[in-house]
Amino acid sequence: MKILLAACLFIFSINAFAQTSADLVLLNGKIWTVNDRQSEVEAVAVVGNRIAAVGSTKDIRRWVGANTKVIDLKGKRVVPGFNDAHVHFLDGGAGLASVQLRDAASPEEFRRRIGEFAAKLPKGRWVLNGNWDHENWKPANLPTRQLIDAVTPDNPVFINRLDGHMALVNSLALKLAGITRDTKDPDGGTIVRDASGEPTGVLKDAAMNFVYKVLPDPTEAEMIESVKAAMRYAAENGVTSVQDMSASPAVLGVYQTLLQRGELTVRISGHQPLSEWQRLASVGIRANFGNDKLKVGGLKGFADGSLGSTTALFFAPYLDDPKTSGLPSDEMFPESKMRDRILAADKAGLQLAIHAIGDKANQTILNFFAEAERQNGARDRRFRIEHAQHLRMEEIKRFSSQRVIASMQPYHVIDDGRWAENRIGAERAKGTYAFRSLLDAGAVLAFGSDWFVAPMEPLMGIYGAVTRRTLDGKRPSGWVPEQKITVAEAVKAFTLGSAFASFDETVKGSIEVGKLADFAVLSADIFSINPVEIEKAKVVMTVFDGRVIFERHPEPKR
Repeated sequence: MKILLAACLFIFSINAFAQTSADLVLLNGKIWTVNDRQSEVEAVAVVGNRIAAVGSTKDIRRWVGANTKVIDLKGKRVVPGFNDAHVHFLDGGAGLASVQLRDAASPEEFRRRIGEFAAKLPKGRWVLNGNWDHENWKPANLPTRQLIDAVTPDNPVFINRLDGHMALVNSLALKLAGITRDTKDPDGGTIVRDASGEPTGVLKDAAMNFVYKVLPDPTEAEMIESVKAAMRYAAENGVTSVQDMSASPAVLGVYQTLLQRGELTVRISGHQPLSEWQRLASVGIRANFGNDKLKVGGLKGFADGSLGSTTALFFAPYLDDPKTSGLPSDEMFPESKMRDRILAADKAGLQLAIHAIGDKANQTILNFFAEAERQNGARDRRFRIEHAQHLRMEEIKRFSSQRVIASMQPYHVIDDGRWAENRIGAERAKGTYAFRSLLDAGAVLAFGSDWFVAPMEPLMGIYGAVTRRTLDGKRPSGWVPEQKITVAEAVKAFTLGSAFASFDETVKGSIEVGKLADFAVLSADIFSINPVEIEKAKVVMTVFDGRVIFERHPEPKR
């Protein structure tokens, strides 16, 4: 009886599509479906928020009715809506309204921008975000509190490096946080000090927690405005799904408010801190809980820091700082704490995504994942390593054999490639952002941006994965060029690969009948143009849930 009922429902769904005119039709396009059985079509029909048909323009015209919205693509390229597998969505949105330091080309410009921004704020308001990168400077020395104290006398400053693993504070913020020369470095963190032992104002990883404890919490209204700004930015770049690695209960509450208002224009899979795994497990939540717009059940942990902050954990020391091989995160003091959390959270049925940058950090987490499977038994876990940035060849094979998803951010290739070999040398760099080797080994790639750390611009990520040309223009043939992948592989990693990483490959990630109607229309055919031209391509239209939510209007001629 159950089989008969299921068959009847399936036939009914087909007939419902067949007997209904479409709400939206896209015609005369080059539509890349990411479906190997039918990789490219000309047209697609949408009923409600689902894809009803794909095929030729001639066939899809039959779906046009009196109330159908028809879009003539005029030969434009269409791909599934991009799914960014790793973002910090609220923080990114908040950063859009803060001081912009990513491209500050010198300490002087850095100081000027901070001073001008602080001058517009009321006395006592914190200066936050920033996303600075001292690697843009010559020499690439870290900034200090003395650089900015004079221009921020009335405003505490806590501005992060673009990787989020290091921040600069001014003297006022140090005072508010209670950090002095006598403050000891916490486990997993470093208070950078000058030759006399005084804090310079730079805090690495867990040392930033001293400041987090005294930061005022944003109001719900402020968070809603930040998320709305983030959603606008997502729509401008064809991003219709994100996997938020910083989805605290307060942030999830904001998402739920926007969902209830009908204002959520991006699908969100929220990850909470691994340290709080019992909060989800105690109420019976497991991986992939929720609906097609908002889900929870994922956890995010940290094994180490970042390459730019020299806190990524390696087997061998840094070339430019031989005193250190990196720093385990505070969650790894001791390692058994991380291991025990992974085992317990996995046993509870939650999904694990662990940040690992350095080769030793990656090996350690792969070992813990293997132990979890041995102890807790086989099931469809979809373990993830976030970044999987620097790998030894023996670990690359393990991503496939252990079925661990490599959740990676290809924009970092063209950014870090400017200076990374100064840190780790050419030999270790061979396993850096090893897209080609991971795919050839049979691993699943899920691409994202790590926004706010990097721009939430999938087209630039695709450009990075395909060309590996560094942003400074000094590597026109690509950095570690043997790790390049094809445009089709990069698009798949930004769509179906990312959908798989959040258990969503049956409902999104490709343009197939029955899947959610999320599309990105591009200004150029990234499959046929010279790959180096992809960085100039733009998203000209974004369709989310069967509705056009963004159109890029041509710039007026001058």
